[in-house]
Amino acid sequence: MAATFETAALLAGHAIMRVRDAGTETHYKADCSPVTEADEQAEAIVLAELSRHCPGIPVVAEESVAAGHTPQIRGSAFILVDPLDGTKEFISGSTDFTVNIALIEDGVPTLGMVYAPALKVAYLGGDNLVEKLIIGDAYAVVERQRVSARPVPEHPIVVASRSHNTPETDAFIRTSGASEIRSIGSSLKFCLLAEGTADLYPRFGRTMEWDTAAGDAVLRAAGGITLDVEGAPLRYGKTGQTDLVDFANPDFIAWGLREATRPT
Repeated sequence: MAATFETAALLAGHAIMRVRDAGTETHYKADCSPVTEADEQAEAIVLAELSRHCPGIPVVAEESVAAGHTPQIRGSAFILVDPLDGTKEFISGSTDFTVNIALIEDGVPTLGMVYAPALKVAYLGGDNLVEKLIIGDAYAVVERQRVSARPVPEHPIVVASRSHNTPETDAFIRTSGASEIRSIGSSLKFCLLAEGTADLYPRFGRTMEWDTAAGDAVLRAAGGITLDVEGAPLRYGKTGQTDLVDFANPDFIAWGLREATRPT
């Protein structure tokens, strides 16, 4: 399955870059979020690869859900797909947008692939192993580096959303003792924690499960953790919520390696 996720993401990333180079028009979904031809092409590619190699596993994909197509996932493992995380960054010409694919088992993200095609880097994580993949000009892996989260220092490096920051997030950062604050888009924030170049990612504001699952899987495999504000690990497959729409996340804080999450 890891190989399937990797191949699907690389193919989708190639399509995204072709669209970016050719230029694309933006339209808006019912929730007023932007979507482009790149989102749609990438999702079609990922879904085709998953259908071919992971038959029988339900797939919850962002654009399909927006179109009203949500599979039954209760009681089963399933896959979450965000074909283009960071659409606003993509539209603005920034480079920090990603393809996200994650396996969810019993509410836990256990395998994740995050690919940033404009940066030529990807992260593949699961089973306590994370590889940082360097991608060549032919959209193939040319180098694999094992990475892991570092112990969170007293004065952490904090990463925050480039496009979706909130006053609550800013207030948390002010109390964190941060030594440095970096703004970056998409699920790459999780990956910086996973590779040990940042320590803390607070998010107070709306996210969906497909936004976070792949990066969260990578982070957990690297030794980190994502917790809600009550201190419980963030869970996935959240449907029938009374206060949030299906697959919406609560506020959360992602951490690098803390004492409580060190492997025994």
